[in-house]
This record gives sequence, structure tokens and C-alpha cells, in this order.
Amino acid sequence: MSIQLKANDLVRSFRISKTTIPVLRGVSLEISGGEAVFLCGASGAGKTTLLYTLAGLETPESGTVEFEGSSLYAMGSDRLTQLRNRRMGFVFQSYFLLPELTALENVLVPAMIGGRTSVEKGSELLARVGLSERLHHLPSELSGGEQQRVAIARALVNDPAIVFADEPTGNLDSHTGEAIIELLLGVAHSDGRTLVVVTHDEHLARRGDRLMRIEDGRLALPT
Repeated sequence: MSIQLKANDLVRSFRISKTTIPVLRGVSLEISGGEAVFLCGASGAGKTTLLYTLAGLETPESGTVEFEGSSLYAMGSDRLTQLRNRRMGFVFQSYFLLPELTALENVLVPAMIGGRTSVEKGSELLARVGLSERLHHLPSELSGGEQQRVAIARALVNDPAIVFADEPTGNLDSHTGEAIIELLLGVAHSDGRTLVVVTHDEHLARRGDRLMRIEDGRLALPT
């Protein structure tokens, strides 16, 4: 498999009052196309910042990120936004569903932004995540697990090459969380998509193809 995502010597810190707190301390990694990689670590280790930096959402202070041969932070903001919409999917801990839109309408939002709305595609994706009977329900009428399934369908609507998931089970009970991870792995593997997941749960992280541990802003050596 060819390298799809590559990071080199990423450095990122945050400033609180007069104190500078290092978050990423020279992280380098490579992820192959179709690989399911889990980033695992304690709270504050830097895993979410790393995910956001890999996905073009947070600019590093130094270092580079290349996705499919293009340097994310060397391109203009409009091109980067377009690339994220067309080639990347995102799943977050808090779902971020629009409360006034139905499940189907929420799924279609990225497609509408990209000018490629397909109600049929949205319906098919909701059926695929087990929500064929919930197309016209509002988020408030869905359980947490169902809302996260809507978010997964939304992440897939533009046929992304890679899906980034930030603590996708963080608001769910353990049983529902395991089902969500199995769903993510299933759709990624069956479609040949790359999957990058942040989790604090090492038990779940071991379900992927590779586990990377982040400790104090650095990747720990495999054990």
C-alpha cells in the first residue's frame, strides 16, 4: 500500500497567560491508504491536536503534513477547505448534528456544501448504518448511539478517501461504543478507506490495524 498521509516533525503549543504549553513535540508518522490507525493516549497527551493537525484543521508551528502528495499547509485556505470536503470525512465525540434538521438532512450537509446533494445516497448510507427507519427523525428523537451513526453516515456522504474520528465513543456506554467502532472499521475496510481514530480506550484501539501511543506530545515506541 502506498503512503497516503505523512507528517514530519510536527510542533504545536498553546499559550495560557504567559505560559507556553508544548502539545506536539516533533511528531513524525506515515499512514498507508486503507489502513485503520488508532491514536491512543491519556487526556492531555496531544492525540486530538495531532488528529486535527493531520486533518488540516489546526496549523502546526513547524513541520509538514502531506496528504496524497500535497502539502496541506502550503496550499491556500480555499483549496484546503475544498480538499477536506471532498477527500476527508469527520466524526466527532459530540456528534455536531444540526438540531433543526432530520437525520437525512444532516447526512446531506457536506454534499450540499460541495454542490453534490443526493437524497438517494444519503438514504442508502443511513440504511447501511442501521437507521433506515430513522431518516426523518430529529437528533432529539435519537439515542446517542443513533446520533453517532448519523454522524458516520454524514462523514461518508462525499466518498472520502480518509475518515478522521475524534473520541467517537466518548459519549457512549461501552456496549454502544464497541458497536460504533465495529461499524467504523467495517465501513472503512469494505470500502478501502483509511481510518484514523483518537481514543483513550486501548481495548478499542487494539481493534485497528495499528496502534500508536502518544505520551507527552511524542509518539511512544511500539511495545
